[in-house]
Amino acid sequence: MAKKKERQFAIKKIVQEERIANQSELLARLEEDGYSTTQATLSRDLHEMGIVRIPTNDGYRYVISEQEGSHSLYKIVSMEILGIYNNENSLVVRTIYGRAKGVSIFIDQMKHQHILATVAGDNAVIVVPDSIQNLNSIREDLENIAVHKWS
Repeated sequence: MAKKKERQFAIKKIVQEERIANQSELLARLEEDGYSTTQATLSRDLHEMGIVRIPTNDGYRYVISEQEGSHSLYKIVSMEILGIYNNENSLVVRTIYGRAKGVSIFIDQMKHQHILATVAGDNAVIVVPDSIQNLNSIREDLENIAVHKWS
């Protein structure tokens, strides 16, 4: 467990001090610092630490979500969501291609009382409700994020 904490500390330091655009770059930087890990482990670390990939004027970069502030994250996520759909069992949040993971992390961090889990692909997030009775409530909450008008 100590190795995990050390690796996560190194990830945090790198993300705060450097412009890292993708996981390949981050893996290479970690390797330079003596941390050998897999892409799957890095992905889990980023998720646990609340580190998200956001678009900037200079391209994409990883940031620790708390340092961006909730207003900025809501704005980014609202722009990345293309639509929200459901059947009788679950919801699907369609996103800009390549942004489902970030939207999924954002939804997970909401800690919505009626969302059991999210599963991200490349351009869609499956949202699993705790009960089908709460499907409409979850959809309304996600739609409020997606259609929010930002000044």
